[in-house]
Amino acid sequence: MLTIALRNLTARRRRLIGTFLAVFLGVAFLAGTLTLNATLSRNFSNLFASADTGVSAVVQSDTLISTNGGAAFGGLRAPVSSQLADTLRGVPGVADAQPEIVGYGQLLGADGKAVGGNGPPRTAGNWIPSAALNPYHLLAGRAPRDVPAGQPVEAVINRGAADSAHLKIGDTTIVQTPLPVRITIVGIAGFGTQNGIGQVTYAGFTQAVAQKYLARPGQASEILIAAKPGVSQATVVAAVSKMLPPGVSAISGAEYTKATTDAIGSAFLTFFKGFLLVFAAVALLVASFSIHNTYTILIAQRTRENALLRALGASRGQVLWSSLIEAAALGLAASAAGVVGGLGIAQALKALFDAAGFALPAGGLAVTRTTIALALVVGVGVTALAALSPAVRASQVPPLAALREASVGETRSGFSRVRSPIGGVLLVGGVASAIAGGSLAVVGAGAAATTVGVVMLGPVAARGAVRVLGSVVTVGGRLAGTTGVLARRNAARDPRRTSATATALMVGVAVVTLLTVFATSVKASLKSDVDRSFVGDLAVSAPAFGGGGLSPQLAADLQKVPGIEAAVGIGQGTASVAGSATNVTFADTGKLNETMSLDVRAGSVAALAGGRALGVSASEAKKHPLGSPVPMVFPDGTTSTIPVGFVYGPRGSLDGYLIDAAAWSAHANQVTDSSVIMKLTPGTSVAAARPAVTAAVVPYGSPDVQDRQQYADSQASGVDVVLTISYVLLALAIVIALAGIANTLALSVHERTRELGLLRAVGLTRRQTRALVRWESLLVALFGTLGGVALGTFLAWALVRAAGSSTAIGFAVSPGTLALILGAGALAGVAAATRPARRAARLDLLGAIATE
Repeated sequence: MLTIALRNLTARRRRLIGTFLAVFLGVAFLAGTLTLNATLSRNFSNLFASADTGVSAVVQSDTLISTNGGAAFGGLRAPVSSQLADTLRGVPGVADAQPEIVGYGQLLGADGKAVGGNGPPRTAGNWIPSAALNPYHLLAGRAPRDVPAGQPVEAVINRGAADSAHLKIGDTTIVQTPLPVRITIVGIAGFGTQNGIGQVTYAGFTQAVAQKYLARPGQASEILIAAKPGVSQATVVAAVSKMLPPGVSAISGAEYTKATTDAIGSAFLTFFKGFLLVFAAVALLVASFSIHNTYTILIAQRTRENALLRALGASRGQVLWSSLIEAAALGLAASAAGVVGGLGIAQALKALFDAAGFALPAGGLAVTRTTIALALVVGVGVTALAALSPAVRASQVPPLAALREASVGETRSGFSRVRSPIGGVLLVGGVASAIAGGSLAVVGAGAAATTVGVVMLGPVAARGAVRVLGSVVTVGGRLAGTTGVLARRNAARDPRRTSATATALMVGVAVVTLLTVFATSVKASLKSDVDRSFVGDLAVSAPAFGGGGLSPQLAADLQKVPGIEAAVGIGQGTASVAGSATNVTFADTGKLNETMSLDVRAGSVAALAGGRALGVSASEAKKHPLGSPVPMVFPDGTTSTIPVGFVYGPRGSLDGYLIDAAAWSAHANQVTDSSVIMKLTPGTSVAAARPAVTAAVVPYGSPDVQDRQQYADSQASGVDVVLTISYVLLALAIVIALAGIANTLALSVHERTRELGLLRAVGLTRRQTRALVRWESLLVALFGTLGGVALGTFLAWALVRAAGSSTAIGFAVSPGTLALILGAGALAGVAAATRPARRAARLDLLGAIATE
């Protein structure tokens, strides 16, 4: 039976190309995702290990504000005393101890524009004189020195930033800290073995300059310690720990490097890996339906062959295992090819992110045994599982009753006495759960049940839907004539096959529609929120991605521009609120009402003046009602309990927690605004005020000056990333579904060889034969696409409704986007039919008629 299985596989190579391609694409994306994630993890680990090779111990505060960002990207912690370094240099076994100051520093390029890609932080710090402790090393030039007051300060920048900014040694530019600091570049540095950490920009000052602009007097982010030769890290940590004050502790250099790479992994790589795995999951899910449909048709075509095997003594188990071994062998071959293809996908994804501004650390691809094993197991498993049901049916063929195959022209019903009732119960229950709403878990369970129910009831709806679609698309047959009528009848003749063929496309389109409609709803809600809350006329915003910021001085400068009645800066920082790291919005609450319309629910915004109280949005007020005390830990480690004095409705970027800017500035080393909202004086037009505002922002890196509509678009621009992902997913789903449709049509053409020959004999031309197959493919594709759009839209509505219970998201649909999805599905149907239609038209007439 093993020999028979392998012969069946090699004898039907052309029929299994579509199945091979479906498995290959799914496994390739899975292998590519795992490979890229392993590569990035290894490259980041190697990069920081090489940069921190001389660090034996690190002294840091025990007060951890957030695990994301902060010193060396290992987390935001309260500062430590820089004078600790002087004390620790005298500890036995310590060769050197240096304070490290890390903060925000936006480098401006030769053109005066901010330097940096999408996402990477913009950093500045003190240039550490010890080569063993400095993660950066000079590639050209020299270290910075202190200069007389009034002169540009000296700084070293990393080579990656220098290349991007077109800067060189001797050039003068500005680093915004956020206060503008004019610098002279005296050195170019590398980080570890690279020109920098991806596209992270770095400017290194002397300790005195860093202390002035990045920290508070006598404070540092941490203390780096180098051990004497022959002294272990554990020994240094033990010795140093005895000299530390309460609230400060020491960790080994190895622990420090691991904590840094783990923090990057949790902050970036986990998200990165997660959304890439969505591609692989969708690919494999769509592929599984194509595989199932292909094997269903193949098993039906081999009914006589399986019956003959049974008559010759083969048991049901042998027939079952023969079919599964055939599927597993195909899955293994496709998965092995997918692993190799995954290397190309990983490299392509890395290049794509580099081109988009998310530059990643350089290094060769890391292919692990786990990646290979998991990709092979998943690929073979999905293929075998998808072929299991057809294989079971093949094993149930009686030896005598099925010696003659059923007529190809036989019309089959889409109703199943087992499948249809179960599908109906799941559909009704799933829809009811989704409509009832509640928690996201309940809605998710309802969505899953709805999807399974729709798939199971697909054959019931296929016949009627295809007939209606055929009449509509062909305008009652007038557009396509006889070929359209025949195509409609062929698609409706076997609703189970039609449904199975369309299901792969339907599921893929449903996922894409769900993401698209949800993203559209979020984007529309953000724009609507700006319309409701934005009462200003102009705005200046920092980039949506990348950690860029605006100096609070900008708002003060804009307030002096003629025609500006009020200019209010709005910023965000991270604090520990009630034990959790949380984004906190800060602003001049005394003037905030002049530029923002606050939906007052309780209390007054005036209560926030001077940090006497905290403002919370309506969603957070469920945990912290008006008057309740809220414990907070500020970035400088200060702990305070602040009462809630103001409750307001959801207001986009203000949603969450709101505090007065003066109170925040008292506890933050660096304060940056994310936007400045301006209200014009009566009678001043936007067109008249914009040139003066544009000139005023030039010293601050020329951030964009936006009117109301542009500001709304910028606030919603982050959603475009989700939409882009949705479109890539749509392309992936269509490619795999196209392969499945093409494979099914090819098998159908083979199955209907005699029928096609008879049609040709009674006058059907080659051109009409091609049109017949194309129309049939179009109807199947439209059935799947329409079903996917309807299902995805309903699931998106349920998700938005559930999420809207705690946020301000409202349901919104873009008809143009849905039309684009429908058009893509229709084109997929036409494209899938190209080769099967050509083969059908080229059939030898007499040979086809003689086929059994």
